[in-house]
Formats: sequence, C-alpha cells, structure tokens
Amino acid sequence: MDPSAAPGAGKLSTRTVVLLVEDERDLRLVTSTYLQTHGCRVIEAGDGRQARAQLGSAEIDVVVLDLGLPDEDGLGLLRELRSSANVPVVVVTGRGEESDRVVGLELGADDYLVKPFSHRELVARITAVLRRARTAEPASVLRFGPLAIDVDARTASVLEQPITLTRLEYELLVFLASSPGRSYSREQLLNAVWGSSSEWQRADTVSEHVHRLRRKLSIAGPRPRIATVRGIGYRFDP
Repeated sequence: MDPSAAPGAGKLSTRTVVLLVEDERDLRLVTSTYLQTHGCRVIEAGDGRQARAQLGSAEIDVVVLDLGLPDEDGLGLLRELRSSANVPVVVVTGRGEESDRVVGLELGADDYLVKPFSHRELVARITAVLRRARTAEPASVLRFGPLAIDVDARTASVLEQPITLTRLEYELLVFLASSPGRSYSREQLLNAVWGSSSEWQRADTVSEHVHRLRRKLSIAGPRPRIATVRGIGYRFDP
C-alpha cells in the first residue's frame, strides 16, 4: 500500500502545534510547509538547543524529532522529553536498523518513521498519536492480584510499587486488561492502540511492546500475564 494513502492522513486541527526538530534545512522547510497546509502551526528547531528553547516557550502538542542532530544525539533529547513532559513524540530518522528503532520505542517514542518517508504518512502518524493522547480514560482502578492500573492517573503498580511504562506500553496494557480473557490479533491491537494498520506499519511493533510489558510485569509472578494465543495473537490473563 502506498504510504500516501495511509488512513487518517487528513487535515490536523488548526489548534495543533507541532515542534519540528530537523537539522536538514531543506527537508525542514518542505516538511513544515506541508504540515501547515494540513492545518497545523509549526515551530521549527534545527538542533537540540533550539528545541529545548522552543519547548520552554510554547505549548507544544506533538514533537517530530530527527535523531541525527548536529549538537547531540536525538535519543538524549527524547530521553529528556520523556522524563520531564508527556508530549507525544514521532521520531523521524535515517537510522533504519532495528536496534535504533527498538531503542527509540523503549525510550518512549510514540511512533517511528525512517527516511525517506511520505509527508502524508507523517500527517497520518501525527493524527494517530494525537488521537491516542487525547482519548479520555474512565476514572477507575483496575486490579488484578498484585497489579493495579489507575486509568485516571495513567499509572500502574505491582505490590504497590510503581512500574515505569511508556505511553504505548501503558495503553496496550489498559486495552488488554479492560477485556481479560479476550484474544486479540496483532492487527486488532495495531488498530485499537496505535490507530494504525499492518498495511502501513509493521505488526512486529506489537510483539516488541508485549515483550517489554511482560518483562515489567514479571515481578508480579505468574499472574497476571499477557499470554500468547497461537495462531491468533495475545490476551490478558488475570
């Protein structure tokens, strides 16, 4: 499927503010112009220093972050963003190796695009992460033995000890735990949690997040767990 036909690649809200962190001037200009034609306001930064200054001076809805910055590794900026802010981050990079993609996701990137990419696909990814970020959760606590998920505070703990989850790990856990015992395919999880499709995003990303979630939940013991359902996908067993 052509990425330019990616679902959800429509206009963004005119209230949406995108911080575009990209050191390649020509690419930054083209990307900024394209995003503006799709309805949002774009604030540009050419390096990590400028990005920090913009983050401190404006209300940002989403960050589009290039990892190859001239003054620092973008992963360091991503790590800093995740420790101090809850703004969604779409990583855009020329690094196509799986290890770089996994590190980005583990540090809390909400999505990942490898250059060269379709600008329409970038709009679709931004739309999807904003939709996830703005989805209101019901004010309640889900409890499964030693595991507690506070969907109002968007936190999880095991034996009263907080566990650190990225945004997508948390949302995947809540989605599965909200229907214990029900099996979901990776395609269904991509659609429900990522707002995406295996036609334009690898379903392997679901498996990567499940693997990390299992590791973090393992301190709870054998249950609750995220079980693999052969030939189908995954389910949450309380």
